[in-house]
Amino acid sequence: MRVLCVLLAHFPWRCEVRRNPALEDRPAIVTYTSGSRKLVLDWSPELEGLQHDMPLQQALAHHGEVELLQADIPCYRAVFNELLDALEEKSPLVEGPEPGCVYIGVDGLQLIYPDDDALLKAIGEAIPEAFTPQIGIAGNKFLAYLAARRSPPGGHRILNGDVASFLRRLPCDVLPVSMKSKGKLHDFGIHTLGQVAALFPGPLQAQFGPEGKRIWELARGLDDTPLHPRFMEKTMEESTALSSVTVSLEAILVAAESLLVRVFAVIGRKGLGIRSLTLWTRAWNAESWERTIQFKEPAMDMKAAASRIKRVLEDYPQPGPVEQVGMRVNRLGYPRGQQKSLFSEVRASDHLNEDIRQLEFRLGNPQVYRLKEVEPWSRIPERRYALTPTGR
Repeated sequence: MRVLCVLLAHFPWRCEVRRNPALEDRPAIVTYTSGSRKLVLDWSPELEGLQHDMPLQQALAHHGEVELLQADIPCYRAVFNELLDALEEKSPLVEGPEPGCVYIGVDGLQLIYPDDDALLKAIGEAIPEAFTPQIGIAGNKFLAYLAARRSPPGGHRILNGDVASFLRRLPCDVLPVSMKSKGKLHDFGIHTLGQVAALFPGPLQAQFGPEGKRIWELARGLDDTPLHPRFMEKTMEESTALSSVTVSLEAILVAAESLLVRVFAVIGRKGLGIRSLTLWTRAWNAESWERTIQFKEPAMDMKAAASRIKRVLEDYPQPGPVEQVGMRVNRLGYPRGQQKSLFSEVRASDHLNEDIRQLEFRLGNPQVYRLKEVEPWSRIPERRYALTPTGR
């Protein structure tokens, strides 16, 4: 398998520059809110010593004179999806695990692109110049990613043949493993992939568990991670701007219901329902709020979807007064057929059990129990009976 990786460094910041070209020559940090904390999402390339998810106060200690930009995550995702759509016209196998990183399967494209130069030219034409892509081609996803990281901005690198010399001097920090495991490697005095590859897999597994084998394999350029292309089904995106900013739950719910009307106007006549959707809002100060809602069974009408949305809005408050509401339908599905019993008593029991299952699915743990006899002969009352979930 040959894989092409496209890296778009500082993707959120470049999206902001695309909207406001005046930011190009000004040092800036893109921030987002997680709970009560302000964290760093991205920054302009000239700023050094910053890391993703770094606390904003720590970042300002390194660079005090910078412009702060509130992250517009829905906008970044929309731009990234447009980019993925354009790349799908060049290859049907496109995976976008996160904004700014794309994997493309290139096997079987020889009839369209006779050589790598033709393929690279086609990929470059699909990417706007503002994003300055780095492209790598190799025999698996990990090697393609490393090749892209080591390519110049706007350039490419192709790995063929023996890759051991390429990997030998790379730092362990390039491994896609937990920060804890990376720190542990450095504590053992292991700083490069060459040092990892020289070890036996047994000691690594003893120290790192199942992740130890993966560390050893990646250090030798072995990666069997499959490509996960985007679903051919297009994502539906709808949004609406409120007439005035509001903190009213009812007003936000009305806006969400208006978006559901648009969605069901398209999918309703096809007999489809919603299996998964992402609801997002943008506050007046550009702070964003987002929640993904899964449905155990496809929501076939607006009432079923709106009731779940209402509960989510009640459970997760907004970060501030809302000025825009958006909805992205990620997955659609057909209703599942169920054989009903001829007997009314059985049907009533089935309906009750289904209600219990839906309740437990929404809340995440058993909610209804039955009293079961355990040790009726015990002199201790607590041992005579036990509470067990109804489904067991």
